[in-house]
Amino acid sequence: MKKFVTSILATSAAAVALFFAGATGASASTTYTVKSGDSVWAISQTFHSTINAIEQANHINNHLILPGQKLVIPDGSTTSQTTAAQPAATSQSTAAYNGQTNNYNGYKAQAATTNQTTNNAGSASYSGSNMKSYVLNQMSSRTGVPASTWNAIITRESGWNAGIRNSSSGAYGLFQNMHINGGDVTAQVNAAVSLYHAQGMGAWAL
Repeated sequence: MKKFVTSILATSAAAVALFFAGATGASASTTYTVKSGDSVWAISQTFHSTINAIEQANHINNHLILPGQKLVIPDGSTTSQTTAAQPAATSQSTAAYNGQTNNYNGYKAQAATTNQTTNNAGSASYSGSNMKSYVLNQMSSRTGVPASTWNAIITRESGWNAGIRNSSSGAYGLFQNMHINGGDVTAQVNAAVSLYHAQGMGAWAL
């Protein structure tokens, strides 16, 4: 009788262990720390997920991620389930992201003010035929970096092709920005200014 009871208990314990192992596997997720040069697109390819799944799980706007930011990487096919099953992890990731972007938001506001002042001073607006002068004027006035430096960067990165995309990294546009996947010249300038204020010239390996 004692042997029979022991056998039942052992079987029950094994069943419980299997149940919890299955539950853990179903709700498991990957946490990834962003490195310099990363993009949401590249991370999604590495973990076989999708851009939308990663951005939804981590409340990412405009594809912007920062070095040191911790991301929860969900299964791209079960985004809503993964997000619902892990509110604590998502909240922690969001808190970390918000903490890391406080300075970025301050810089962004400062850049917007600088841009408005520049426009009021009569700087050129983009007309479609003055791309180079417009971009260099905007970048130098909004970052304080000489136009010649930006000209060298853009020439090296894209050859002044505003629609070029790197097929391997997903980098896009004049500045080969890996944090955007589209946008006109003005949008690319705004994204480049934001990236400069977040990472400095290191974003272009300078």
